[in-house]
Amino acid sequence: MGKKLVIVESPAKAKTIGRYLGKDYVITASKGHIRDLPSATLGVDVNNDFRPVYITMRGKQDVIKQLKDLAEGADCVYIATDPDREGEAIAWHIAQALKIDPNSQCRITFNEITKKAVKDAVDSPRTVDMDLVNAQQARRILDRLVGYELSPLLWRKIQKGLSAGRVQSVTVRLVEDRDAEIDAFVPEEYWNVSCTVSSDGEKFKVKYVGTMAGGKLSKDKLTCKEEADSVINDVKGKDLTAASVKKGKKERNPYPPFTTSTLQQEASRRLGFTSRKTMSVAQQLYEGVEIASVGQTALVSYIRTDSVRISDEAVSASRGLIVEKYGKEYVCPYIRTFKNKNSAQDAHEAIRPTHFDLSPDSIKGSLTNDQYKLYKLIWDRFLSTQMASAVLNTVTLDAECGNRIFRATGETIVFPGFLAAYSDISEDAAEEKNDSTRLPELTEGQSLKNHGVKGEQKFTQPPAHYTEATLIKAMEENGIGRPSTYAPTISTILERNYVEKEGKFIKITSLGKVVTDMLRDNFSEIVDVSFTADMEERLDEIETGNKDWIAVLSDFYPGFHKQISEASDSIEKIKLESEKTGEVCPECGVGELVIKQGRFGKFIACSRFPECNYTKNVEIAVKGQCPLCGSGLLSHRSKKYKNKVFYTCDKKGSDPECSFISWDLPADGKKCTTCGSYMVWKNFRGRKYTKCSNKDCESNKKRKDKSEGEDK
Repeated sequence: MGKKLVIVESPAKAKTIGRYLGKDYVITASKGHIRDLPSATLGVDVNNDFRPVYITMRGKQDVIKQLKDLAEGADCVYIATDPDREGEAIAWHIAQALKIDPNSQCRITFNEITKKAVKDAVDSPRTVDMDLVNAQQARRILDRLVGYELSPLLWRKIQKGLSAGRVQSVTVRLVEDRDAEIDAFVPEEYWNVSCTVSSDGEKFKVKYVGTMAGGKLSKDKLTCKEEADSVINDVKGKDLTAASVKKGKKERNPYPPFTTSTLQQEASRRLGFTSRKTMSVAQQLYEGVEIASVGQTALVSYIRTDSVRISDEAVSASRGLIVEKYGKEYVCPYIRTFKNKNSAQDAHEAIRPTHFDLSPDSIKGSLTNDQYKLYKLIWDRFLSTQMASAVLNTVTLDAECGNRIFRATGETIVFPGFLAAYSDISEDAAEEKNDSTRLPELTEGQSLKNHGVKGEQKFTQPPAHYTEATLIKAMEENGIGRPSTYAPTISTILERNYVEKEGKFIKITSLGKVVTDMLRDNFSEIVDVSFTADMEERLDEIETGNKDWIAVLSDFYPGFHKQISEASDSIEKIKLESEKTGEVCPECGVGELVIKQGRFGKFIACSRFPECNYTKNVEIAVKGQCPLCGSGLLSHRSKKYKNKVFYTCDKKGSDPECSFISWDLPADGKKCTTCGSYMVWKNFRGRKYTKCSNKDCESNKKRKDKSEGEDK
């Protein structure tokens, strides 16, 4: 009896599957796509129903030859690429290359790489799903048509090397619109008035909310100092009375399990991972990691999903773990389920652990630091979904002084429930700054001693610039792109210098603004959010068999192609203005220094280039002092590690030869109490803390020993 050949995408996945299938199976990898549209030509026959012309990808000839040789010696071939449209398209291309009938029982899929899932898949092969293949083809061809026709126009009208895309261009538009909203924002003055009071000697603050008239509270917004002073003068030196003390109890429910989008958002906020890094590490966890004494093991289910569905087996396993680790009272009294937006999403599951006997801490020694962090995040989030709700006692105090009403609210966790596994960090960092405070026992009518009242001037704040997390959230909410495209889209617009990162914030660049404005003026649909979302839905309907892929392309392309032809004649060439520094070139003494955008970000150059080749790095002054000589500090962007920042002395102080350089920003004036070295700022899960800069300091060794002890 001959061997059975199983073809997957990656060698890691092949190695993992090899543990579950016996000696009768040969497992090999295609190493991703093997065929694609050519890069040198359009590769799409627009006059013949958009027929694509596929070619073997560079470097894949040997892979295809190996697959053919293995297939010839096998009794049957199973194509086990990923369970989504991209995986289905790869399966179809493999079938074409190996001359396998896609209508034969050659296709197997599994949502997780476990022994049961793999064996079940082998026992129930199916045909290649052409609706999924056509959905992928339609997206690929549509993106090719847009990029191939629009990018050369940008080269001619703006500058060489630019690109446009169906998803990337509208994503840049989101960033530009947010930045424009911030620039146009006009702050409004307002005042907070708070009063420090005490009950039985325990002090706390109450905040002014309004006036009482006819038994009804009328909320006031204090817009100037005079209005704030009026409240202060009415209350100054007078004790307050607890007019109303409302006590209650509320429950807080856990979040749904992770989808691709929410995993990227949480990994960004809690771990500081970029979306690209999150997907790279998640792919490793999905395909398999070498676990000591176990072997190559896949730790999480398929990572490209927008479903929050959980299998019965996973629910059962997680509930057993909760009892074991936390106790029976921590298990949700009912099976907690989460609803998808539409039924099509139910084909997949949420991202979850696949081996509930391998907790993150038990296999930490076999994982990289990044793998451990992300696996633990997925593990904790999933466990929390089947845990009991957190129970909180609430109290709201309304304190009165004349007709002026002040308020304080408090919360106390009575039972942590799911919070024991997955701490509750608000979606928006601004929401964490709430008015909740610890309140003593209070009764209505009791007197509250006034220890002082003060007003504080405030101004309304504009919306925050996008971060990777909030931009992904906006893309998902607006229907732009799909789970598999969020990370590569953000990476692309950063690499093209259409947007840039300042710290964690993503901002439009002058180049991004010029390109987006040109597209909006001449190709409004390409950067229109609602049009892009509608196109995504039409492409999704191809996947479900409700729309014909050729018809979708036919509806879009003729009008778009006509716009390209007209724009080639009507658009004037746009000259990019370099940002001037106001300094004269020190080398030639004639040209002015300007800020330019290069492959590694911004740099300063002489405006007389190429006559003068003078360049230097952009240096940005940052708050703080050089810990070696007391001078100022400058931040620089690394060329080797893109988007990573390092700090140097500005050498304008007492020591012009100061050699200070550090990846970490010094904590101004702070010294280590153990060794006397300067302290630096670190960031962990979005929270800043200080650490000794001396890696050999005992304080750092103690920190390491403590974390290792906790791991054990």
